[in-house]
Amino acid sequence: MRAGSADESRVTPRQWAILGVGTLAASSASAFVAGVAFLLPFLHTEAGLSLTMAGVLVAMPAVGTALTLVAWGWLVDRTGERVVLVSGSVLTSAALAGALFTPSLPLLAAFFLLAGATSASAASASGRLVVGWFPAQRRGMAMGVRQMSQPLGAAVAAMAMPALAASQGLRAALAVPLAMAAVSAVAALVVVTDPPRPDRHDPASTTLASSPYRASRYLHRIHGVSVLLVLPQALMQSFMLAWLVLGHGWSPVSAGVVVTVAQLLGAVGRIVVGVISDRVGSRMTPLRAVAMSVSGGLVALAAAEAFGAPGAIAVALAVIATVLSVADNGLAFTAVAEHAGPHWSGRALGVQNTSQFLALSAITPVFAAGIDRWGYGPVFAGAAVVAALAVPIVPRTDRTR
Repeated sequence: MRAGSADESRVTPRQWAILGVGTLAASSASAFVAGVAFLLPFLHTEAGLSLTMAGVLVAMPAVGTALTLVAWGWLVDRTGERVVLVSGSVLTSAALAGALFTPSLPLLAAFFLLAGATSASAASASGRLVVGWFPAQRRGMAMGVRQMSQPLGAAVAAMAMPALAASQGLRAALAVPLAMAAVSAVAALVVVTDPPRPDRHDPASTTLASSPYRASRYLHRIHGVSVLLVLPQALMQSFMLAWLVLGHGWSPVSAGVVVTVAQLLGAVGRIVVGVISDRVGSRMTPLRAVAMSVSGGLVALAAAEAFGAPGAIAVALAVIATVLSVADNGLAFTAVAEHAGPHWSGRALGVQNTSQFLALSAITPVFAAGIDRWGYGPVFAGAAVVAALAVPIVPRTDRTR
């Protein structure tokens, strides 16, 4: 990438508004997918589920998301971003309303699966809005803002859902992502317009209309890196609150505050690495640095847990590991969309997110079983090894089509 002129990098208020709505829609999806994980202590102690069974239940939204991401991406490529954001948010609201009133655990799991499937609409559509409306010189920063949606949604869920579940029950907790999804539907309908893109039948855009997966392994490598790095992210996102409550005796409210702080710092971190990628003209160089940092942070946390470090030190290291674990997503997301181009980025982003969510949904019960058997320290160490494996897979140079 190369720097452009000031005019080329100018961003209008309308573009900021569209970015805000896309971020809101993705945040509502994150609040649900991450929020059910924060209900693990409630499901284990109050609902009477084993930790492994509760882990399976809270993995259902990620499974539903993984099953439909590519389909939503294909729909974005064909119909545009606005219709996908609106329809997906409406369907998510309906599925969460069903989960709110079901008396059956199997039906609750089914509604979790369905709501995860419909909330996947926000992932590809909101990412496409960033790439379509923002110039390359501001795209890393803009995607960092959009990628704030995951930690921001998780922060809202961590602060509200465990406390509401403890005081008012499961229905009150699930009302949080339901309200966010409903607001997202209205906001997308009012504010979002599809960005311009070249006609796929124009001979000049023949290359862009072809599959980006045929010419090189570039996207395959980015997907692989993202799968490896989402595993530490899943560990810290799903089990940090349980680690504090069940492992260190914190109250759900106090633990929720710590998780919220970690998620908010992670949101800021995504913007920082996005701005850095704009400044250095590369997504891959900072991505490699993030992978190394994640591994180092988890090694330190595993050591603190193994040697019984004071609580303040262990918690600080857990917050640092959480912040680092989410810093890569915006970089990889931007690189995938830039290489795939306007006719394939919906599907490519769908593949990107599908691979991550499949890994996340598969590893959550495994982490739960591993913690049950060996404790948190060895699991932290294993996640550090996984992050280290991602470093040599990061492509050496950036490629755009």
